[in-house]
Amino acid sequence: MPPAAAHQVAVVAFDGISAFHLAIPSAVFGPQRRSAPALPYRVTVCAERPGQLTTTGGFEVLVEHGLEALETADTVILPSADTDVAPSAALLAAISSAHRRGARVVGLCLGSFLVAASGIADGREVATHWHAADELAARYPAVRVRSDVLWCDDGDLVTSAGVAAALDCCLHVLRADHGENVAAAVARSLVLAPHRDGSQAQFIPTPVVAAPGPDPFEQAMAWAAGHLGEQVDLDRWAARAAMSRRTFTRQFRSRTGTSPTRWLLERRLAHARVLLETTADPVESIAHACGYATAAALRQHFAARYGTSPSRHRDTFRTAA
Repeated sequence: MPPAAAHQVAVVAFDGISAFHLAIPSAVFGPQRRSAPALPYRVTVCAERPGQLTTTGGFEVLVEHGLEALETADTVILPSADTDVAPSAALLAAISSAHRRGARVVGLCLGSFLVAASGIADGREVATHWHAADELAARYPAVRVRSDVLWCDDGDLVTSAGVAAALDCCLHVLRADHGENVAAAVARSLVLAPHRDGSQAQFIPTPVVAAPGPDPFEQAMAWAAGHLGEQVDLDRWAARAAMSRRTFTRQFRSRTGTSPTRWLLERRLAHARVLLETTADPVESIAHACGYATAAALRQHFAARYGTSPSRHRDTFRTAA
């Protein structure tokens, strides 16, 4: 049994829910495989009308708990919503009440419609799947809708695009709670990429065509990831892919949805977080290991990205090496 102080996560299901969306919170926050660390969460699936619920997977699930689960939840997750059915006053009141009490509310994919309908996102930004963004904005004009990012994190309110982005968002929440190293371990257990920045584009229009041999572009990215402690000159980086600087930059954005500079910054900061969490190395040494000339430069980028200092991050998430 989880300890009494476990972080309570309430996942709200409904009849006809996507089986994949329903499974995501439990996959990330639920009991982990032996290859991942134990997590202090207790996940409870609930529904407005408990009982046998259908899913899009062609099977049914038995939900034993009602909306009372939201009354004690530390995090409420809305993994999706039926946008063809108006949410009930009872459901919206339960979401709003949990939020007022201090619970973090996470809306995944179409779950952002429930977030918006509850009123807790008025005047704030929410993310949703790009195909539903116009409808969400039309229904709830008080909400600023983002369809160009994977997720939006406003502290007590986190929303995301759908499908794989919902996994990224849950890993982001886990990372915020327990640090980069723990989130990376869970991602490895799920065979997922450990980090996709929330500002990355949802939709990348240029498909990646499989090459008959090793992909020089991917090899160039792997090379940069393995040389974070060095000054990665863009011309030198492009040469690893046998491209000009201009072509490489254009191809990079087409294939990743972000710029080479932004991608490299995220990799360096993520590496810094791991070193802060798992080693006793001084901040100056970590800065050099991540490609920063001084500790001051690392502190500046770290504060701009995470809103805290490297030392505070270490104090919060320090684990055994």
